Amino acid sequence: MIHWWSRFSQSAPELCHWADGLTPPIVSRSPRAGADTGVVRSEGPGACWPDMVFFYLGSSFGFEARLREAGVPDRNVEQGKNGMYKTAVPCVPVGVFDCPLVVTMRPVPADMVTTAAKITHLNPHAHGAPIHIGDPALLGIRDLSRPDYGDPVERHAGDVPVFWACGVTAVEAIRNSKPPLAFSHSPGSMFLTDIPDTPLPTSQLSPCCFLISQDPLLYSLASEGAVGKIRQLEKVIGEDPGNRGIKALFVQDELLRSCLALSHSTSVIYLFPPQPTLSGTDGPPGALAMATMLIALGKQVTMVTDKRAVQLNQELLEEAVRTGVLKTTIPLVTFEDNGPDSALHFLCHEGDPTKPRFDHLVAIERSGRAADGNYYNMRGANIKHLVDPIDDLFVAAADLPGITTIGIGDGGNELGMGKVKEKVKALMPNGSLVACDVAADYAITAGVSNWGGYAVACALYLLYTCPTHQRYLCRGTEPATSPGLLDNLLTSLPSVDKEEAVLSSLVRLGVRSGGTGNLAMEVDALPFHPTHSDLFDPRLVTVCMNRCKLFR
Repeated sequence: MIHWWSRFSQSAPELCHWADGLTPPIVSRSPRAGADTGVVRSEGPGACWPDMVFFYLGSSFGFEARLREAGVPDRNVEQGKNGMYKTAVPCVPVGVFDCPLVVTMRPVPADMVTTAAKITHLNPHAHGAPIHIGDPALLGIRDLSRPDYGDPVERHAGDVPVFWACGVTAVEAIRNSKPPLAFSHSPGSMFLTDIPDTPLPTSQLSPCCFLISQDPLLYSLASEGAVGKIRQLEKVIGEDPGNRGIKALFVQDELLRSCLALSHSTSVIYLFPPQPTLSGTDGPPGALAMATMLIALGKQVTMVTDKRAVQLNQELLEEAVRTGVLKTTIPLVTFEDNGPDSALHFLCHEGDPTKPRFDHLVAIERSGRAADGNYYNMRGANIKHLVDPIDDLFVAAADLPGITTIGIGDGGNELGMGKVKEKVKALMPNGSLVACDVAADYAITAGVSNWGGYAVACALYLLYTCPTHQRYLCRGTEPATSPGLLDNLLTSLPSVDKEEAVLSSLVRLGVRSGGTGNLAMEVDALPFHPTHSDLFDPRLVTVCMNRCKLFR
């Protein structure tokens, strides 16, 4: 069993770190065949336990002093309480050891969550950084007032529930394995070592914390290095080769926050432009680039398009599979407005708001509904008669917990740009007429909408190759990203060859460039070579490939 336990502890490094046969815990519980048989007090350091091997588990008590030094309130110490909760998160099973993760919860003021994460990250032997920040239900915890061990810690106004892995997970593992005899520490009874509490040096892996959802409440973590790289991507795609003035609509970290949200997603639905013949060659290439990366990450992806564009978009998807741009086909569906609850029934099983089919909606270069109810292109032409009311999905999603919306655009008339509509009306050509009135949770602006799609794919790659973010996604219970997945992600990045193939397919299908109407290898009147091709290599490629220096 010792061999299995060693491997189990290695698969959950936040819980167990090293073993020694010198001194047992002073107070311990004695499980036999999975049931507690009582509390045992050892005879002190001289006690002889010749047939036992002792594993010492890191404790969150090891970082509390550093939190207090940084000014982070220690509610559990103030209240003299410490609650521990069984979660629905499974640890990686090894042999007979198989159990759910147990966590502690510490209420932390919202403006100090990043501080708490950075400080605890430096103490990996004391469980390290948080494994979850936000709604306890996302861990399978139904009621914070009823911990499985200990007493509940009360939150103050403005506090956020922050969860760390807990050494009591070992108790659950031992109970479930039903050994003939084992001893574990009693919750709250700690072993004080003479090992100096020396934190790790700060590095590019230090976590940054971002709020990505209000309902349910959810924060995410990413390393300083990954955050810096994604901000570089945001700067690259914000360039304005068409001189539209798009930089005026820029909102810092919309790309970063939207991709953090997407990394937590399960099922994503993409809203294609209303018809490629309307939007031109901008939109579909970016949508396919995002879909390719999400599929590589194991997400379910669905495309929504207008009824009149089904055949053309189906041919485009088939061509993308044939040319190797997509590794598998993507379901293509339409939305029909059959009444006031049509959007609700489309988004949720049986129209039940608690049972969403999708957790993310992404629109790219899709004309959005203006304040007067019409749809306009950037030249001010009304195209309402050519557009299905797919905006209703965004409108309905705004009232549905657990569904995040993302809009990508390059002018302000696109679906989701209602988030920045006042800037569009004041600063963009024809803005007072064409501005989309429907807001997304996140509005990504780019010099060309396709570029926003490429940046999303690259940012997801950076997040999934970031150890800090991966640890948070896996709740600290799974091994790092496998080499096979890394290779798959690398080949799923957008490239000059793949995007040139998509653009060639659009041209063969008769789709013309926006702005000029040319049936040519250009997007928004800008030639693919060199304007668009140079975006990939060296610029996007350089940002993505340099991640190796940060995370090796």
